[in-house]
Amino acid sequence: MPLFQEDYDNSVRIGIVLIIVGATMLSFGTLFFLQGNSVVGPTSSFMYSNPKWIVYGTSIDAVGAGIVVLGIVTSLRHPRS
Repeated sequence: MPLFQEDYDNSVRIGIVLIIVGATMLSFGTLFFLQGNSVVGPTSSFMYSNPKWIVYGTSIDAVGAGIVVLGIVTSLRHPRS
């Protein structure tokens, strides 16, 4: 087993978890954005056609995208030997 193999395996696992969390946030942010724009959801929802949820959804998408990028960078990182 090469030196630092355990560190590499841990960084890959952490990266995958970050990618999953970020992708989940992207999904919810997109859903909130679409509900705010009256595209999806029941018309009785407090989020439906509400401009605040357009902003909230966009913000959640931006954070989710950042977490996905961080996860990709973390999983591709190679420890120094």
